[in-house]
Amino acid sequence: MLLALAAPLPVASQQPLRIFISVDMEGIGGIGTGELTSAAGKDYATGRRLMTDEVNAVVAAIFASGPADVVVNDSHGDMQNLLHTELDPRVTYIQGAVKPFGMVEGLDATFDGAIFLGYHARAGTPRGFLAHTGSGIVKGLWLGEVEAGEGEMNAAYAGSLGVPVILAAGDSAFAAQFTATVRTQTVVTKTAVTPQSARLRHPAQVRDELATATRRALADLERATPWRIESPVRVRLRFADPTRPQILEAIPGVRQTDGYTVEFTAPTMADAYRLIRLMYRFVVV
Repeated sequence: MLLALAAPLPVASQQPLRIFISVDMEGIGGIGTGELTSAAGKDYATGRRLMTDEVNAVVAAIFASGPADVVVNDSHGDMQNLLHTELDPRVTYIQGAVKPFGMVEGLDATFDGAIFLGYHARAGTPRGFLAHTGSGIVKGLWLGEVEAGEGEMNAAYAGSLGVPVILAAGDSAFAAQFTATVRTQTVVTKTAVTPQSARLRHPAQVRDELATATRRALADLERATPWRIESPVRVRLRFADPTRPQILEAIPGVRQTDGYTVEFTAPTMADAYRLIRLMYRFVVV
């Protein structure tokens, strides 16, 4: 009887892990020019394949570690890049760009961890491969005193829900920048050479390393720590032109601090995220 009590529980009785995957495109392994990340680019079909294969490698590693509920959120451009019918059939896939939380749509406090794939450095990063923040009109974003890119912004939202980022993958500039702020496992998918070129690793090597890193992250899950920004959240957003800040002042609580920059304070990170996304994505100038 004692031996029976000490035996491990069968897999079917384990509580499934809930893992959220946000997948961008610029930082995917095998992508070395912008032509692979745009629907108008000659190699976009190859980029979609590389992106889908990378997600599937991580998903397979998650399920190999035990029962799981995995949500994959398409997070690049118009957010309909992944080859849906070729994704692992065990995942739930979120597609489309008209969603209030963009790259972290679908993430809530019930998830055990978040994984960021295909990420890139923030706007203005020297030699950051295809570096930007949200869109080309954004030249800088600060959450409190922390300068943030898409990775930090998404990690802060996850952290506000108590969800840690357990793995982040992208080019060398992204990995160095992100881990200076957020403590997590990383995989460097390529070496950024210039904003428009990268020294590539073979995608198969990247996928193998991602699978290994995923298993390691899941094994260390209990030690993972959410990254939090203090509330209320003070936001500064700097734009490329002086017209947008003038228009954005029409939003209650938003004020210009100089010709290119607006500032506001949001009660929560969720409120801050929605307003930041509104400003750069949906306000047309």
